Amino acid sequence: MADVLGGITLALISDWATTLTLIFGGCCSNALTLEQLTSQFPRAGSLITFAQFLLITINGLRKFVAWTPYPHLKPRRIPLLPYLIQVTLFYAVSYLNNAAFAYKIPMTVHIIFRSGGLVISMILGRFLQGKKYKYTQVASVILVTAGVVLTTLSASKPKFTTAGQPSSETFNLYSEHTRTYLHGIGILTVALILSGLLGITQDKTYATYVRSPAASTPKKTKKAIRRQAVAPAEPWQESMFYLHFLSMPMFIFARNDLMGQVSALNAGPSYQFVIPESLQATASAFSPYFFESKSFSVSPPSFSLPIPAPYIPLILNTLTQLVCVSGVHRLTSRVSSLTVTLILVVRKAVSLIISVLLFGGGLTDDNKMAMWVGAASVFVGTMLYSAASAGSKSKDINKPVTKDKEE
Repeated sequence: MADVLGGITLALISDWATTLTLIFGGCCSNALTLEQLTSQFPRAGSLITFAQFLLITINGLRKFVAWTPYPHLKPRRIPLLPYLIQVTLFYAVSYLNNAAFAYKIPMTVHIIFRSGGLVISMILGRFLQGKKYKYTQVASVILVTAGVVLTTLSASKPKFTTAGQPSSETFNLYSEHTRTYLHGIGILTVALILSGLLGITQDKTYATYVRSPAASTPKKTKKAIRRQAVAPAEPWQESMFYLHFLSMPMFIFARNDLMGQVSALNAGPSYQFVIPESLQATASAFSPYFFESKSFSVSPPSFSLPIPAPYIPLILNTLTQLVCVSGVHRLTSRVSSLTVTLILVVRKAVSLIISVLLFGGGLTDDNKMAMWVGAASVFVGTMLYSAASAGSKSKDINKPVTKDKEE
């Protein structure tokens, strides 16, 4: 009996260790590589979005595309038509969130601002869905909103010195920074609103095709029979694939921007990856004529492969996005929504601390205290809201997690 209990305990510890490693390792690394890349190339947002969408699409092809007798999509739980509105909103949210870095939005504000979507969700839920909220939920949202405002104001001043400059020039610098910064905040605000609309659209779609009794006992039509033969994939996996896969053609409108960003990354510093001498010797043995002239022999030349340095954080960011998504969905399938919120809040706090320690948070020393107070208000308000909402509805492990929660 003791051996059985010991084995179960070890299995649970191993499972939790794997899940938390995926979340804290994947999501924190994703935020770190994102900040590293955007700090040097702030206009690389659309390229980052394209790389993430491309990898997730390729990763899902083997599960959702059949290749014989000809390439075609496998049967789905949800028809393609309901995905179209979601795809438009999802693409816009992802594109705008990454594009905001070009407008002097530091990662600290990016993390906290996107954590403040509760107020948007509450407003949309009240006016579009007729939902009613508890006083505790309203108070929690007010706390979150106050924290977002405080954090936003903490980074509104430029992080540069103006000592010895004329007052008119100083004023122009501050004015330019403020205009650019407010433009970025406006972009993040639009992304939050669209993200709230995306959540409502996903809820209605899942209520119709996944959670409803009619979805579990469909009529015996041809389409219903095809859906009963759907591939053994979780609904969130299907949703994640189609949201990214169907968004790919939309990047045609950003092709000029993408090419410009690729050119900017190619023009950056490069790493020289030198081929080991052992491999050069092997190549020389198999192809001596390549290294020998007709009259004398020379040693194999030193081969090196130049790789632009910015592509390394870009590749790591794309890979860790997959790891982060897997970890978050793995967590949602094992614990309550309150526990998910608590763990993700801690994860965002860790990302925030890493950003401040490694990159300075994009803030002056005088404004860091305001940022920390605002961050604490957002995180505490989020946990209070989740605690107040815990008993109001059961969790749905099949619901896809939005990108705000992933990151």
